[in-house]
Amino acid sequence: MAQLKTLKLADYLPLLRLALKEDLGRDGDLTTRFFVPADTRLKGKIVSREHGVICGLKIAVAAFKACDRRVKLRLLVKDGARVRPGQEVMTVSGGRAILTAERTALNFLQRLSGVASATRRYADRVRGTRAKILDTRKTLPGWRALDKYAVACGGGVNHRMGLYDAAMVKDNHYQGKNLEQGVRLLRCAHPKIPLII
Repeated sequence: MAQLKTLKLADYLPLLRLALKEDLGRDGDLTTRFFVPADTRLKGKIVSREHGVICGLKIAVAAFKACDRRVKLRLLVKDGARVRPGQEVMTVSGGRAILTAERTALNFLQRLSGVASATRRYADRVRGTRAKILDTRKTLPGWRALDKYAVACGGGVNHRMGLYDAAMVKDNHYQGKNLEQGVRLLRCAHPKIPLII
């Protein structure tokens, strides 16, 4: 069971595209199109409002770039960094499409930073012990890699990615019979897969 230390494009690009399509609909960003002149140049910054752990910067960058390829971005922290209220996380400058991308970028950043921050609070509470904060498979469909990455950024440990990388026999699998046979069959077919009973 590997720790998810980085995100691949395939982990988030389909979700990002879906989020932008959902937000833009058929007619696009009407407010920006009709109320912000096409030649407008904008600058902005993303600032933490509270103490926490930042996570999802790569996706936020991709959201801005999806709406304006020429946007200029500067990351001031890395995923997994602790942040304080008022701390700048990212600066952005470019055309009016920054306004189009802003909410989608923040949605990913806020959710993943929330997961990383909550995980960090628990991990800090068990620091100095042998306890580890493990995640589960209870994630939103399509968000598993992102949520597990956020847990890792927050100091937690990825327990397993899915049903395929470990066997975990619980009371609803084990009815008092065939345990030994199941173990033997698993070990023959997948000798290196972790087995948790």
